[in-house]
Amino acid sequence: MKSYRKELWFNTTKRRELINITADVSRCIAESGIKEGLALVNAMHITASVFINDDEPGLHSDYETWLEKLAPEKPYSQYKHNGFEDNADAHLKRTIMGREVVCAVTDGSLDFGPWEQIFYGEFDGKRKKRVLVKIISE
Repeated sequence: MKSYRKELWFNTTKRRELINITADVSRCIAESGIKEGLALVNAMHITASVFINDDEPGLHSDYETWLEKLAPEKPYSQYKHNGFEDNADAHLKRTIMGREVVCAVTDGSLDFGPWEQIFYGEFDGKRKKRVLVKIISE
């Protein structure tokens, strides 16, 4: 089995951000030399997510609104977790959006539909965070 591993690092400037990492993952596939296989892309932080969807600003705004309704940031006192931290909502948002994606690699490229893009979702940012890319093939 052939495998490739790389960590992608991000310095987020806001508490919540969505970052399109499709080009970063594509570069990893090119670096790996793997033509046929699978790419696992996962957040290495419990308050962040990796997911696939459309890169459309209205949809991104809808995510923010929807997630805030499901797990509002404030008041911090509504969460038992928020004794030493104020990020219980970020843990819940991560659970909703998911930890990772697994993508097919075909002929050295992501095998995606026409609008699919990979996103890193940060829900407790303003510090350095990372994503793991693991590509495997026979």
